[in-house]
Amino acid sequence: MYVCICKAISDQDIEEAVNEGLEDLSAIQTHLGAATGCGTCVEHTQQVIEETLARKLVYAA
Repeated sequence: MYVCICKAISDQDIEEAVNEGLEDLSAIQTHLGAATGCGTCVEHTQQVIEETLARKLVYAA
């Protein structure tokens, strides 16, 4: 599903970036450009980041 319409960035794009080591909104904004246009997707982008990090912790345990 698209999270950032302005930059055509999906939740999968964000998940992949987090799994590659980008673990905060600032890094995702710099790397993908998500949440840098109109700003409407900032909260959803952060949510995808947090959910992906939580899954990484569960798998690591």
